[in-house]
Amino acid sequence: MNKLAVSAPPALKTLKTTNMIAQTILQQIGGKRFTAMTGSRDYINMGNGLRMSLARNKTSANRLDIIYDAGADLYNMRFYRRTFSKKTFECRTKDIAVHEGIYFDMLEEMFTMVTGLYTRF
Repeated sequence: MNKLAVSAPPALKTLKTTNMIAQTILQQIGGKRFTAMTGSRDYINMGNGLRMSLARNKTSANRLDIIYDAGADLYNMRFYRRTFSKKTFECRTKDIAVHEGIYFDMLEEMFTMVTGLYTRF
């Protein structure tokens, strides 16, 4: 008897993989300890990365995107400030710092360098 392995539909596999990327990034920057020490919130799964809102910091950046580059097995970090005008309903974005080609073990160090917020004691 030759039984075929039952697998999930392609869309579901892709969803699991993208969710796993965001969870892995959060674990690599410190997980719950990172959240508690930095005041970061509103974690959003971007498919190939993680987006979060930041607490007040020395650079005035209020958002961070961490994108995983699967080809190079490296990360790109984009710190930016997003503002919304209630009067004109315009959304403006200003890049504060962009770093490309970062290894996973340098994510916490780069975060601390840019924001001044420590991720561990």
